[in-house]
Amino acid sequence: MDLPRHIRYQPYHEWTKEDLKAIKTKVAASPWHCHYHVEPASGLLNDPNGFSYFQGQYHLFYQNWPFGPAHGLKQWVHMTSTDLVHFKETPTRLLPDHQHDSHGAYSGSAYPLDDRLFLFYTGNVRDNKWRREALQVGAYMDQAGQIVKCDKVLIQQAEDVTEHFRDPQIFDYQGQIYAIIGAQNLAKKGIIKLYKAINRNVENWQFVADLDFDNPQTAYMIECPNLVFIDHKPVLIYCPQGLSKDQLAYDNIYPNTYQVFDAFDPENGRLVGGGQLQLLDSGFEAYATQAFNDPKGQALAVSWLGLPDIDYPSDVYDYQGALSLVKHLTLKDDQLYQYPVKASQSLRQSQEIFQDKAETSNTYELELQIPANNFTKLSLFANPKEKTGLQITINTKDGQLTMDRSQVGVQYATDYGTSRSCQIPSQGVTLNIYVDQSIVEIFVNKGQSVLSSRVFPKKKESGISLLSGQADGHYYQLRK
Repeated sequence: MDLPRHIRYQPYHEWTKEDLKAIKTKVAASPWHCHYHVEPASGLLNDPNGFSYFQGQYHLFYQNWPFGPAHGLKQWVHMTSTDLVHFKETPTRLLPDHQHDSHGAYSGSAYPLDDRLFLFYTGNVRDNKWRREALQVGAYMDQAGQIVKCDKVLIQQAEDVTEHFRDPQIFDYQGQIYAIIGAQNLAKKGIIKLYKAINRNVENWQFVADLDFDNPQTAYMIECPNLVFIDHKPVLIYCPQGLSKDQLAYDNIYPNTYQVFDAFDPENGRLVGGGQLQLLDSGFEAYATQAFNDPKGQALAVSWLGLPDIDYPSDVYDYQGALSLVKHLTLKDDQLYQYPVKASQSLRQSQEIFQDKAETSNTYELELQIPANNFTKLSLFANPKEKTGLQITINTKDGQLTMDRSQVGVQYATDYGTSRSCQIPSQGVTLNIYVDQSIVEIFVNKGQSVLSSRVFPKKKESGISLLSGQADGHYYQLRK
């Protein structure tokens, strides 16, 4: 939604209780609220931030402008969880209330330091001519959720980058603390910068190098870089805006991608032995994925189910955006698998044999087996009478899965097409499909491929129909 700048950057204290009440009244009227995915109480939800484990709980923030479905004066909203499925929002906010984040607390990460959680993020600052300066700044959150910000800028905007310099990810590697930051160089090409904390002091950073990861520099900006380690192999996850489609085929306005490497050489700022650049998610909506290695060593990830520069049907209700299910990341033959954490099964309330349903609650999971040499077509969010629905075609003969949302719900972002496809093995496959009111997340073969999308159904679009082929399995009603 395109709102005037003076509205989007109006200081929080100038919004009245009546303003917020009116916004929340509109939000409450939406027919598309999720039941087991995180969405904002009001306004815009975009990037997941500060995903970490601290004092016996998982912590996750999301970036938010609470006064409408637009990118305005951003804060971070704090949540905690013990199982990575049920998240509880706390009163804690990382607010844009400091001279170094006066125009927004932009994206970043978190790292536990003894009895405090260090928050490392980009402070967005504008001058009176609206010129931006991107500052990498820090704050500490104590066990009570109180936040104290660092007085000084931790990493100044580098001389060889434009104002697009953001999204620090902090991580530990072999006892040393590092950070990577997305950037655009002066030639307007996307790069990633690598820094290290001198003597593990997170308020004292030294530049190491522009990260060497076989970057062809066809993107004009790299956002939200993350480096995680799976079976000792580094996996780089990032969002290369403007990436050449000769390098990677994609349909969304901006892609979310990953590469698997053999080794990380921090002294020389290199990722060694890079594999092919691949889409992290083949659906309509997944961006700004944040991943980290928890104390058990497992790699966990969560994505924004939305995209920049796209208007959504929920905008009319003064809110936009949601977070994906938390996924456990593993490697098989150097291919990344992403699958909801095991505790997601605790959402299941009842089990039925899969069959057509004239209507559902649109809050369920399907676990289906599609045999080899089959052409199966499913319709979700279906209204059989009107012949509408989200059509999912699984061709196990030619090895392709296609999702088409042209005949379901309120249409939007059609300039970027109405179908998405991915390759699947030309043999039998297993599908786990999570539906949550206006979200569908499809996992092929327990995470070999993933398609995450928004669908905003109209009234009576809640059925399930097997239109052709064969699909066997179960329907699980999920807990609200």
